[in-house]
Amino acid sequence: MVDELLSDNEREEALREWWRDNWAWILGGIVLGIALLVGWNYWGTYRQKQSEAAARLYGDVETALLGRDQAKAEEALKGLTSQYDSSPYAAQARLAVAKLHAEAGRYADAEALLREVASGSKDEELAEVAKLRVARLLIQQGKHDDAVKLLEPLTAGGFGAEAREIRGDALLAKGDKEGARAEYAAALADADAAIDRSMVELKLQDVGGVVPAATAAQGTP
Repeated sequence: MVDELLSDNEREEALREWWRDNWAWILGGIVLGIALLVGWNYWGTYRQKQSEAAARLYGDVETALLGRDQAKAEEALKGLTSQYDSSPYAAQARLAVAKLHAEAGRYADAEALLREVASGSKDEELAEVAKLRVARLLIQQGKHDDAVKLLEPLTAGGFGAEAREIRGDALLAKGDKEGARAEYAAALADADAAIDRSMVELKLQDVGGVVPAATAAQGTP
């Protein structure tokens, strides 16, 4: 109602006064918006380039692995982790090189790489996979108690059943058939477990366990 009572000249003067009072804020907001947009675009481009560079270095690791060349694999891994250690490629490369070391009997080297992934990966599933592999290495080295202590099935998420199976393997290796039997049975009790059910059933039977009828039916085609 007030604006309707003002003359054109009065409205124009009011607009000028409003502009004098607010122009700095308006221009500042525009400049800030442009700066944020430019910064966002720059960050996206930067991250894309970083990812592409890390992927190229990971390719060097893969090439060395295909050639079964441990020295070159280690060198390529060092180049990748020294520049892009926080990238997903670094964790994947550590897992791959660790596997090469393990197959060559270099368990200590393999374990060191796997523990780095288990403790440092931002990907929880990848970290859990690394931990499972560490446990298997410990069993191969006769460190059965360490393998059992390392794995906590109740906090392993979707890998709980596999953790149970590995704990069973460790207990069996140290002569504890009763403990192994309990772990294998617990692994099979998880209907959604991503394990080789037939293999775990054989392990359970080998230590004197009986596969429940419901569990056995799950493995029947």
